[in-house]
Amino acid sequence: MSCIQFTLLILVLLQSILHSEAQLYVGFYSGTCSAAEFIVKEEVAKAYSQDRGLAAGLVRLHFHDCFVRGCDASVLIDPTPSNKAEKDSPANNPSLRGFDVIDNAKARLESLCPRVVSCADIIAFAARDSFEITGGQGYDVPAGRRDGRVSLIADTKALPPATANLNQLTQMFSTHGLTQEEMVTLSGAHTIGRSHCTSFASRLYNFSQSVNQDPGLNTLYASKLKQECPKGNSNANLVVPMNPNSPTISDTGYYVDVLNKRGLFTSDQSLLTSTNTTKQVHQNAMNPVLWKSEFAKAMVKMGGIGVMTGHQGEIRSNCRVINK
Repeated sequence: MSCIQFTLLILVLLQSILHSEAQLYVGFYSGTCSAAEFIVKEEVAKAYSQDRGLAAGLVRLHFHDCFVRGCDASVLIDPTPSNKAEKDSPANNPSLRGFDVIDNAKARLESLCPRVVSCADIIAFAARDSFEITGGQGYDVPAGRRDGRVSLIADTKALPPATANLNQLTQMFSTHGLTQEEMVTLSGAHTIGRSHCTSFASRLYNFSQSVNQDPGLNTLYASKLKQECPKGNSNANLVVPMNPNSPTISDTGYYVDVLNKRGLFTSDQSLLTSTNTTKQVHQNAMNPVLWKSEFAKAMVKMGGIGVMTGHQGEIRSNCRVINK
């Protein structure tokens, strides 16, 4: 063996070690479960054909997973009599959905490649496929995440509330290594999906001690919301679309809404409270292609938050239950 061949062999071995122990990479399952991403994509498409709203649910599921304990599928773990899990949090229950889609993909993968594909990676793949199927830009998902063994309701305080202001949003995203610009980009996920009335009712009926309705909310839009979410209504399951004009399409209608004071959450409208973020909202509203590209990049970065790799954590056989 020549010196050059030996050097190349060492480089290949080092690359293999780095891949297996320290980082995520595209094509992680090419040698162990090559159909993994295809199977997840099939399950997302099947679910989407039955309920178009599930795409938004799966994107949100990835976000809520990554912002709590990192992208480790802790959001999927069911509560037990002795432990209140992330699923129990008002931030997730009853609004979080898409669990069955993950379960179905996992069941197929377990029959084909037992204990190989992590639940955390399935969530990441499903979020990408959901963005793409709704008209967003497809992107490669680095994989190799391992599943966590802890899920605590208290940890969901890391999730940004609908009432957050710009400084709070910026700080919460910064904690996870995401810039303010990436925060504005990822906020565009609100272009699809729905919200329960309880998440924004205070903007309509008891905004402050001096005014009932948020003055920053478009008057006509507020009137429409009041019809859909009547004051004093006790139905906790009432929902409205986040972006009424195109609730199942990943477009930049969300940013157009924000510019016209039709952002549903206080956190949405807060994007207009600084010069830099306002400029970015305008830019995204006018340039859908740019936003979709930047959103894809931001999703990849978010998907790397606090990941476990190598021999850390586990590969759950059932995404809802920690391995025994």
